[in-house]
Amino acid sequence: MLTHPTSERLEAMGFIGMAKALDEQRRASDMFENLSFEERLGLLVDREAAERNAKKLATRLRFASLRQAACVEDLDMRSPRGIDKSVMAHLIDGGWIDRHENLLITGPTGLGKSWIACALGHKACRDDRRVMYHRVPRLFQALVIARGDGRHARVLKSIERSELLILDDWGLSVLNATERRDLLEILEDRQGRGSTIVTSQLPVDQWHEAIGDPTLADAILDRLVHNAHRLALTGDSMRRKLGALKTLDQNGQD
Repeated sequence: MLTHPTSERLEAMGFIGMAKALDEQRRASDMFENLSFEERLGLLVDREAAERNAKKLATRLRFASLRQAACVEDLDMRSPRGIDKSVMAHLIDGGWIDRHENLLITGPTGLGKSWIACALGHKACRDDRRVMYHRVPRLFQALVIARGDGRHARVLKSIERSELLILDDWGLSVLNATERRDLLEILEDRQGRGSTIVTSQLPVDQWHEAIGDPTLADAILDRLVHNAHRLALTGDSMRRKLGALKTLDQNGQD
């Protein structure tokens, strides 16, 4: 079947969604014969908008590089982890990102801190926000390399421009002098301009010691904690529960 010249021209102009919708209307003309010109044109425009939004979302998600493919719609609110439904609804709404507020997610390993952070990051991408995810140890490693090859300022600028920065696995070790300076610079650049999610196994009252230097710790925590929402997870490890359920299921099949 030959491609219709109008479809070819639409594709050449970048209206891929409209071209696809036009071909679909042509192949199933009986379904659309009772629609007015404006209604059929509206369907073409709607398809183009949907195609462009999907492409933009794919680009934002690729840039964000989220650690887990998590969605807020899949959040398990039944497990007793200390998650308040009203607080979570407020976080999912995303207004706190518009106000450049932060979110601190703490709790023992296996409770889904990273999953929740990535789910909120995914929702922010869907809301047309620029998101960036980093595991803290690897971020500091990347900054060391960037400093050596002259990209350090450019990497920091890219972090500054993100509307939501996710710093995962914070506090696994005490920061050294270079890491403290880099973290302070990141938070200073973002203050009043963007929001930051931090996940950590350490409770917030132990972060001062994890930074190391008292003076810089005060400066870092002042920029991070004073306007932050807190989500302190409690309970048994979700990973252990899932592992136990799989074991029971396998034993039942033997």
